[in-house]
Amino acid sequence: MRLCPGSLRFGRRRFTLKHMRKTKKIFDYLTMLDQIWIYQLVTKAGIFALACVLQGIFRLLLKSTGRVALTSGDFVFLFKSWQGPLILFIGLFSLSVYVALDLNSKIIMSGRLLNGQKESVWQYLKEGFLSIRKFLNPRGILIILYISLIAPIVGVGFSISLTRHFYIPAFITSVIYKSPVYTPLYFSGMAFFILFGISNIFILHGVLLDNMSVKEAGRQSKALIKAHWKDYFLKTFLYFARLLGLSALVFLVFAAIPLTVIEVVSQLGLLAAETERFLMVLFVLITFFCFLRISLMSALLYIVEITRRYYMYKTGENVRYVPDKNRRKRWTSGFVMAGWAAGILVAAAALTMVFDEAFPKEVTTNVIGHRAGGEEAPENTVAGLDAAAGAGAYGAEIDIQRTADGYYVVNHDSTFGRVAGVNKEPSQMTVEEIKELRIDKEPVATFEEMLEGSRGRLVLFTELKGKTADIRMAEDAVRIIKEYRMEDETVIISLKYDLIDYIETNYPEIQTGYLAFASFGNTARLNCDYLALEEETATPGNIVSIHENGRKVIVWTVNSRQSQQRFLSSNADAIITDRITQAGEIIGELEERTDLERILSVFTGGLN
Repeated sequence: MRLCPGSLRFGRRRFTLKHMRKTKKIFDYLTMLDQIWIYQLVTKAGIFALACVLQGIFRLLLKSTGRVALTSGDFVFLFKSWQGPLILFIGLFSLSVYVALDLNSKIIMSGRLLNGQKESVWQYLKEGFLSIRKFLNPRGILIILYISLIAPIVGVGFSISLTRHFYIPAFITSVIYKSPVYTPLYFSGMAFFILFGISNIFILHGVLLDNMSVKEAGRQSKALIKAHWKDYFLKTFLYFARLLGLSALVFLVFAAIPLTVIEVVSQLGLLAAETERFLMVLFVLITFFCFLRISLMSALLYIVEITRRYYMYKTGENVRYVPDKNRRKRWTSGFVMAGWAAGILVAAAALTMVFDEAFPKEVTTNVIGHRAGGEEAPENTVAGLDAAAGAGAYGAEIDIQRTADGYYVVNHDSTFGRVAGVNKEPSQMTVEEIKELRIDKEPVATFEEMLEGSRGRLVLFTELKGKTADIRMAEDAVRIIKEYRMEDETVIISLKYDLIDYIETNYPEIQTGYLAFASFGNTARLNCDYLALEEETATPGNIVSIHENGRKVIVWTVNSRQSQQRFLSSNADAIITDRITQAGEIIGELEERTDLERILSVFTGGLN
């Protein structure tokens, strides 16, 4: 060994001081990841406990109104009862608490880490919680609402775990995209909120780290972004590129390579079937665990990176993480990792023992044609029912509205303008006038004709639609269904919960379904037989909860190939789709899946 100025030479390989500094930075970075991992676990547990308390209070208030959940189709009572204002206050307070604990405390922690200060997790949470008072003003409340409700939709700015799945329902966006008036307004609004989110990205840092007012912090954030916008966009792109690269590396090392080797070895006949299944489950579990860790850490790492840039843009100096000298001993980290490894091994063994139950091969999710036959035939027509039945669908969904003379015809929109070229509402026309209309050469059908057309072939999911969807329509629909003796072949559904609750309470022999695109509280206990969820809310956890409460789950409207694969291999009872034939093809493919494909279906569904 020969000692050289500024370097160490071992054989033919030179380790310069630069390399040593880089190695030290890597170890320092890994130490920060370790602290972030612990912080995330503790804060998630604390937030979960607080959420349970707030949810308990929320449910007690709802129960006092005679309700189990607050939903998109049953919110008017908020403005008609004394509980309403209190529920709204608790809702806003809950959002403030989530922002404080799930976001503010992370920014405070990031500032401490970058300044070489170490405090307990509880101190970060305490400071985050106390920061609520800084936002008890009009501007502060607007920031909280943006973070909670707007940021998840536009995908710009910080958001919180409580509302990260908040979205605009697909049936609303479909109307927006088809309207020449709504479309530019929608995209203008999105552009405004994106610019707002970017220009105010440092507003929380100014309030929390420099004790500014919300107004002052807003001005400072706009000035910093204006001066450094090129660097901000470049570094943001590089951050997400690195995150994507890390995810790809994890997939390659823990999934792609091991699973390929297992498949090759299995084809050579060197592995027993049970051993092959165990190894496949094991490596998929390891990959799932790694992605879970990345998911938990990435949000906080992003906050650390944004905080670092905040200091850099303010001071003009490069800011790096200052490691804590009192690091945890390596054996402690090793002990924790050994515990995780043992847990994964036990889980893999348990899942292998119940493989067919844990990773079912048979598809049990039914297919329901949207607006009768979906894309197979003119919408909401008897021909659509024929097409749905011919394509092997379990059921068909239709929309009924009342005519001027009290009959019920099938139409989705408020008028016949789009489908038949007549810009009149069903309630403005008689059934005789409506029967003269044609939808791609097919006549507009009455409710009775659709019942007769589906008899013995399809379950008819009948939505009470539009302005005429009222108690009278509910009573008439029940009467007509009973006259045709099709109680077991028809389900009445609606976006209006009061109508579904009325039918379920007064006519329990009639099957009912509630279309809930947004809800808070115990949705699974709503008074109905089916709960129809949009894709974003049809999570595995929600499906399990609904089934445990004796209800069935429908997911709507599932059209993309990827979404159909996901939900047809889930525990949902049915999907509503415009693409019935495609769904049938996917069912055939799913029932021919290999063991590995069955495993991946379950775990990729769990990531959503």
